[in-house]
Amino acid sequence: MVEEVRKLLDKRLRSIKDLEKLRQSILDSKDTGRMTISVCGGTGCRAAGAEAVVDAFAEEIERRELQVKVNFKETGCHGFCERGPIVVIGPDKIFYQRVQPDDVPEIVTETVLKGDIIKRLLYIDPATNKEVAYESDVTFYKKQTRLILGSNGEIDPTDIEQYIAANGYSALSKALTQMSPEKIVNEITNSGLRGRGGGGFPTGRKWQSCRAVSSDTKYVICNADEGDPGAYQDRSILEGNPHSVIEGMIIGAYSIGSHQGYIYVRNEYPLAVEHTRLALEQAEDYGFLGENILGSGFDFKVTINKGGGAFVCGESSALIASLEGKIGEPKAKYIHMSEKGLWDKPSL
Repeated sequence: MVEEVRKLLDKRLRSIKDLEKLRQSILDSKDTGRMTISVCGGTGCRAAGAEAVVDAFAEEIERRELQVKVNFKETGCHGFCERGPIVVIGPDKIFYQRVQPDDVPEIVTETVLKGDIIKRLLYIDPATNKEVAYESDVTFYKKQTRLILGSNGEIDPTDIEQYIAANGYSALSKALTQMSPEKIVNEITNSGLRGRGGGGFPTGRKWQSCRAVSSDTKYVICNADEGDPGAYQDRSILEGNPHSVIEGMIIGAYSIGSHQGYIYVRNEYPLAVEHTRLALEQAEDYGFLGENILGSGFDFKVTINKGGGAFVCGESSALIASLEGKIGEPKAKYIHMSEKGLWDKPSL
């Protein structure tokens, strides 16, 4: 069904109706009774050997001809990097940690085919010294409400249709068809959303000030140049759910009247760069980027720029200088990016 819809639409979605039709066809084609194997493929787990675990599962599933019975996917970061490589078996979300390639045949035999839990792969709660079988019961996750990283363990970041099935781009379709740019900015302001840096600057104020400036050219810039030692949040979002970043950028662009965006990401994040580049290509193929997005008449494009590793380029004015090909040096703070940012144009 999904293939038929794609052929009918020539892949590019030309209206909100096309998007909802595709989303429903993806959901209709899902076999909810299939067992799911999710392997964390974030950088943290990869450093612990997750790629070999992914290969072992792919080979074992093919060897046993379980492709029809098992939904296997490599996801983004689950967050608990210390216990990687992490494997979660659905639908019950059995949580296995520090999995090695040699464990894979046993997991397939005992858990996937028989439904039994392998105790030696379970997490041991350090406070109670008890085995924890399910992801939701792991102390690390138990009190978390995962919003920004909530879909990281659920979707394959290289597959746009998994993002669409999880209501991806539905916020964009609502923004383009049911809300004016002013209403979007008011919604962001009223939400109380703040920047996640140390300053916690109100997001709505940024959007409003950039929208208020009269200019034919404006820019939207995604700052993914975290330079603090051990900082992983920007990397984990772009590795595990790049379409969420793209969708947010498009909504922001529509609200302020911008038609060009940039994602500035550290060159030391090769997986984030790879997944973001693929997501941009998919978004353009499906009509979420480019000209006349979803038949709305709104145009927006996004380009990736890779930073050279300078810590200071995480600061907005230094980042903009780097984007312009200059030395990444901060400007005086009385110059506001919303008024005079990239190439002296208003920049969000």
